[in-house]
This record gives sequence, C-alpha cells and structure tokens, in this order.
Amino acid sequence: MKPQVRASVRWFLILLYFAAGVVHLVNPAVFLMIMPRWVAAPGFVIHATGVAEIAGAIALAQPFSSLLRKIAGACLAAYALCVWPANINHLLIDMALPGSGWGLAYHIPRMFLQPVLIWAALWASGAIEWPFRPSLPNTVSEIR
Repeated sequence: MKPQVRASVRWFLILLYFAAGVVHLVNPAVFLMIMPRWVAAPGFVIHATGVAEIAGAIALAQPFSSLLRKIAGACLAAYALCVWPANINHLLIDMALPGSGWGLAYHIPRMFLQPVLIWAALWASGAIEWPFRPSLPNTVSEIR
C-alpha cells in the first residue's frame, strides 16, 4: 500500500477526531441524549472523551515520534470500541421514536463502519500492517 494512502487516512482521522472532540466540549447535550443510562457521570464522560479525542488527534498528527503515533492509534481504536455501546443505544432510541429519528439508512452503515474506524486508527498510525504486508522479494538474489 502506498504511503500516501496511509497518510491520507491518518489525516482524515486526525480531522475527524479533532472535530468530534471539539463538538463533545462545545455541545455535550447532543451526546447526553444517546448516552446509555448505565454510564456513571455522563457529563464528565462526555467532556473526558472530547479531551481524549483531541489529544489522540494531536498525538496522531505529531511528526516527531512514530511510537507516540502508534500509541495514539491504539488508544483511538480502543476509544472507538468503547463508544460502540452509545452508538447502539442511539440506534435503539431512534428506532423507538415516531419517524425513526435518523433512520436505518444512517444507523446500519454506522454500525458496520465502526470496525473499519477501529482498524483505520491502528493501520494509519502504523500500529498494524494488516491486511497489507511489505512486498516480498521476487528472486533469490533479492533476498541476499
């Protein structure tokens, strides 16, 4: 895979997570509506996730440490996994509303794209190579 593709995915994630983090801090009410009831201190959790998203985006953007970028990718992937229950809760809330809120056309792709977002954070940060591998040598002379 070309390095430009990885860099493009990384910068897409940087912009996505930075913008999402800002929205968490500026307009937490949007997220309070979809927060599962079992989450303790939902206001604090929303603000903390906003800070985490911004910090992850900054760590993913910094050019000085590939290790820090890999850690940021792993943390953002874990974050995307942890917020999945809120996405499921949002789907259930919307489907219970008259008119179905945002509707299945929004929620079904969102559910299927969450694993892609998790993978993208890991891959774009360089934490994993899967499913891409460095090209193997074609001949014995290339091995030497």
